[in-house]
Amino acid sequence: MLEKRPAAAPTSFPLASTLRIGIVHARWNTECIDALVKGSVDSLLKSGVKKENIHIESVPGSWELPHGTSRMIAASQIQASSAATDLMGATSLLDGEDSKPESQTSSGPLDAIISIGVLIKGSTMHFEYISEACVHGLMRIGLDTNVPVILGVLTALTEEQAKQRSGIGANAHNHGEDWGAAAVEMASKTKGWAEGKLAK
Repeated sequence: MLEKRPAAAPTSFPLASTLRIGIVHARWNTECIDALVKGSVDSLLKSGVKKENIHIESVPGSWELPHGTSRMIAASQIQASSAATDLMGATSLLDGEDSKPESQTSSGPLDAIISIGVLIKGSTMHFEYISEACVHGLMRIGLDTNVPVILGVLTALTEEQAKQRSGIGANAHNHGEDWGAAAVEMASKTKGWAEGKLAK
């Protein structure tokens, strides 16, 4: 019987500490979503990504994931091209000359983004329409922007299937862990490819 998980990913990511990773997640099926986001973040941190370089946003549902993903990438590119800090950071001007930012957050563009949603089939065609549109939209964004978009959308037939794939319950596996590792690997490889570097 074929293994239904990918072969082991690389375990060493020398560029991980320089990477800036985004996560955008839907808010439907929050028990699973919360577990998947945590799994992704834990995996990113384990791979060497700095906590301050992980940026998390939410959108109402999986239908909105492509738009949220696209705009989050665009926002990071705008931020990277600007010498100014964000609007919240600008309040430090009121705090006196001696105030300093608490952490050195990277202001470069996102190197990869994980788009997380959980769709559970119901009694209508809603599930099929949302799944297909969401997946195609996310693929297009990755190709159009050259920013790796990690597909973190579970399409489950039952609530139990969704929980099993979110790491909830006995013998469950949290796919968020896989998505975090994939984000670091693809971000690192994409940086190398942009510099004309290929594996030997």
